[in-house]
Amino acid sequence: MNEPTEPKEASAKPAPVVDDANDLRGMHFKRLMGKTVTWIAIAVCMVLAGGAAGAFVGPVLGLVAAVGVFVLALIIVFAIADAKAAEDFFQLYAKQRGLELGGRSMLPPVTPLLRKGDDRYAEHTFSGQLAEGIEGTLALYTYEEESTDSEGNRETNYYKYTLGLIELPESAAHVPELYCQQKFGFRALEKLEDAFRRSKERVKLESEVLDKKYEIFAGKEQDEVWLRQLFSPTFIVWLTDQAPKKFAFELVDGTLCCYIHGHKDNAADLDMVCAASAAVAKRLHDESVE
Repeated sequence: MNEPTEPKEASAKPAPVVDDANDLRGMHFKRLMGKTVTWIAIAVCMVLAGGAAGAFVGPVLGLVAAVGVFVLALIIVFAIADAKAAEDFFQLYAKQRGLELGGRSMLPPVTPLLRKGDDRYAEHTFSGQLAEGIEGTLALYTYEEESTDSEGNRETNYYKYTLGLIELPESAAHVPELYCQQKFGFRALEKLEDAFRRSKERVKLESEVLDKKYEIFAGKEQDEVWLRQLFSPTFIVWLTDQAPKKFAFELVDGTLCCYIHGHKDNAADLDMVCAASAAVAKRLHDESVE
């Protein structure tokens, strides 16, 4: 006779996959809207706005004002939920990747991008191993530029990037500065622009595809042979075919800054910046230690 078997414990449900902040936004919105205090605050504001408009203008506009306050309240709650979802996502992303999450902070003003603007800061940082054997910092970076129009009105423009910052001291002796930027402007003006460059010069390599996509600059005293070895055929193919869209990098005195435009708030894009930064760092490291 078969002995009764012990009932199997219910297997734990797998944790939900969170790919970006949007996956958590709905949960936080429902949580906030499920709180009694939220509805009390909304109701009080609706009564005050509707009562004031009704008393001074009329009952119809009073109703319109109350509805307007309700819609505005929903927008505010949604914005709060969105911000909370982003914070939770970044914490989860850092934990899953074994990175240390940091808040708003300054980055060392080493490369041109990190020196731009009237104010500059990282809104979030993720420090640690960006890829196997590559230590660095992933950052959501912003720099601000203030301007004043003819009437004295001040305006602030915000420029946002997601970047990977990696220290490569071994590269400094071989290539003190190197800039690989997205190509823009007219080719006909290149010679005119180059005439005004004092400390760096344009690098031309035997790749039309690379030349169409990137502008590459190095210091005027740069060893051209070493630079051509750095830009091996496989590295050129990676830059032209596999690098993220609008990818660029700067290397100054051993500090590598790889970046793309915009603050990325999903795991795939953040992983992509980490991988791309690590790929450039590894190429520079390998060529520097040969």
